[in-house]
Amino acid sequence: MTPLHASAGTGPGEAHFAVFTDRAEAAAAARSFAPPGCRTVSHPSGRPWLVGQWRDDEAVTVHAGDTALAVIGCCPVAADDLRHRAARLRDLAEVDALARSLPGSFHLVAALDGMIRVQGTASGLRLVFHAELAGTRVAATRADVLADALGLDPDPAELAVRLLWPAPYPLYETSLWPAVTAVPPQEAVVVAADGRTARHTRWWTPPEPVVPLADAADPVRAALQEAVDARTRQGGVVSCDLSGGLDSTSVCFLADRSPAHVVAATWPGRDPADTDLYWAEQAARHLPDVEHVVWDADASPLVYDDLLGIDDVLDEPTIGVMDRSRALHHLPGLAERGSRVHLTGIGGDHVAWCSEAYYHRLLRTRPLHALRQLRGFRALWQWPLGGTVRALADTRPYGAWLADAAGRLREPTATSSVATGLGWGMAPRLFDWVTADAEQVARRALLDAAATATPLHPDRGMHADLEQIRSTTRVIRQWDHMAARAGLPMASPFLDDRVIEACLAVRPAERVTPFRYKPVLTTAMSGVVPQPCLRRTTKATASMDASNGLRENRADLLALWEDSRLEGLGLVDGAELRRLARRPASPGLSDAILYSTIATEVWLRGLSRSRSSTRTP
Repeated sequence: MTPLHASAGTGPGEAHFAVFTDRAEAAAAARSFAPPGCRTVSHPSGRPWLVGQWRDDEAVTVHAGDTALAVIGCCPVAADDLRHRAARLRDLAEVDALARSLPGSFHLVAALDGMIRVQGTASGLRLVFHAELAGTRVAATRADVLADALGLDPDPAELAVRLLWPAPYPLYETSLWPAVTAVPPQEAVVVAADGRTARHTRWWTPPEPVVPLADAADPVRAALQEAVDARTRQGGVVSCDLSGGLDSTSVCFLADRSPAHVVAATWPGRDPADTDLYWAEQAARHLPDVEHVVWDADASPLVYDDLLGIDDVLDEPTIGVMDRSRALHHLPGLAERGSRVHLTGIGGDHVAWCSEAYYHRLLRTRPLHALRQLRGFRALWQWPLGGTVRALADTRPYGAWLADAAGRLREPTATSSVATGLGWGMAPRLFDWVTADAEQVARRALLDAAATATPLHPDRGMHADLEQIRSTTRVIRQWDHMAARAGLPMASPFLDDRVIEACLAVRPAERVTPFRYKPVLTTAMSGVVPQPCLRRTTKATASMDASNGLRENRADLLALWEDSRLEGLGLVDGAELRRLARRPASPGLSDAILYSTIATEVWLRGLSRSRSSTRTP
C-alpha cells in the first residue's frame, strides 16, 4: 500500500485523518497512513485510533475508560465537557444527540466497546468515506487517501457521470472509486468490533418548516452569531469578505462584536454596473473599528485563470477550479495583515433564501396565497404562463423525473428557469463534445439511480434546498482545502449545521417571496446590521469576469485539451473542445456549460501530477 500523501505546498493544509478500530490488523494498516509529521491518537491499548494531520486548535480528543470521543474541526467544546459526555456514553446511538447539539463545523468520532463511529456534517462540508484495506475497515475524511492505499485509479464510469451538467442527486455524492464508499452527510458509519463489518446510521433529519418568521428571527440570529463566535472567540485578527451583499455584511457586523480585530476585504467588480463597492462602503461607515481593505478591481483574476497551474491534491473534481485564482488571490494580503482565519458569506444564498419549488405544495394547501405569490414570481423571473402551469401540474415522483431526464440528455437546455424553479431541480444535459460512450454510461447511471433513489425530502422545495446546500458544500469543501494550503483557512458560518437548521425551520411562504429579498436574514439581522445596509435587493453576477476570462484564457483552454486525459479515456471529443477554445464567443459557453468538463480534466491532471511526484524516487 502506498502512504498517505501530503498536499503539495508550504501552507498548513486542512485537517484530514483516518480512523481505525482497536485490532492488530487495523494497527498494521495504520502504518500506511503515517507519513512523517502526521499525528496519532491511540486507543487505550496503544494501537492507533486517529492518524492524520490537524492543528492543535482543531481537535479535542478525550478518553473515559475504554470510551473515546474526538471533535476535529471548528467547535467550541471544552475537553472537560466532552470527557464528561464520554463517561456517560453507553450506546453509540447516543452520539446522535451530541452531534445535533454542538455548534461549528467538525467531524465527530466515537469509540465504544470495540466499535467506532465516524460522521461529518449534515451540510456535506465535512464528509466521511470508508473502505476495506488488508482485511480491516478504515474510515477517512478524504476518498483519495483510501484509493491511494488500495492503489486504485478512478473509475471511468464515475468520470462520465461527472460530465453531466449538472449531475443530480445522488450521482454527485459517490466516490470516484467504487471500492471506496461515501457516507451520505446525514448518516454516520459504524464499524463493528470485528473491524470489518460496517453499517450506516442516520443521525440528522431536516426540521419541519413550520416556524413563523417573527419567531424564527431570534434563533437564526443566535445560531449565526454562535457560528461566527466559534471562529472569533479566541481574538487576534480575523478577516471577512465585505462584498456589500447581505450575507457577508451580516458576518462582518457579527464578527465586529467579537474580541477579534476584523479586517474587511472588498473586491469591486470590473462591470461598471456592479454596485458592490458602494454597498460595502455604506457598511464600512458603520464599522469604525474594522479595517476596510479595497482591492484593485483590475488586478483581480478572471474566471478560468491559471487552470494549467493548479496543483492542489483534491479527492474529486470541482467546478471551484474555475474561480480558484479569484477565491485565493486576496488571502496572502490578508495573512500579511495578521488574519488567522477568513470568514465568507458563502451559503447565505442557500439558507436565507429558498427554492420556489415549495409553491408546488403550497398551491395545493394554500391556493389563494400561492397564486398571489406565483404571479409575483412570474413577473420577477419572467416565467411564461404556459411553462408555469405545466411545472405546477407536474406530479412526477423523483425517480420518474430522473428516468425522464436520462432520455433527454442531448436536448437543448431550457430557455426559461420555471421548470427548474418549481420542479425537482435543473435537468442534466450532455453537450456535443461528450462522446456517445460517455453518454451511454451516464444514462445508465441515471436510470439505475431512478430505480432506487428517493428525494432528500418528500417536499420538492425542501429537497431542492438540501440539494443546493450539499452541491455547494462540495465546492466549498475543496476551496477550504485550497485556502488552508495557501496559508489562510477559510470558514463559511452560514454553512454550519445549526445555522442551516434554524433557517430551514422557517415557513417557506415567509422565507421565499417575490416581494421581499431574503426576509429571514433582514429580519434576523435587524438591530445588528443598520437598516440602510439591509435595503440592498441586488446581487453582483461577475458575468463580465467570466466572459473576459473565456476570451483571455483561450491559450490555456486550448492547451488543456491537448493530450486530454478525458479524451484518452474516450469520454470527450478533444477536437471539438479545441475548436471551442479557439472560439470563446460560441453560443452557450457564457452559461458555464464547460464547467463540469473542465473540472474533471483539471482534476485528472492534478491526480496524475501528484501520483507522479509521489512515485518519483
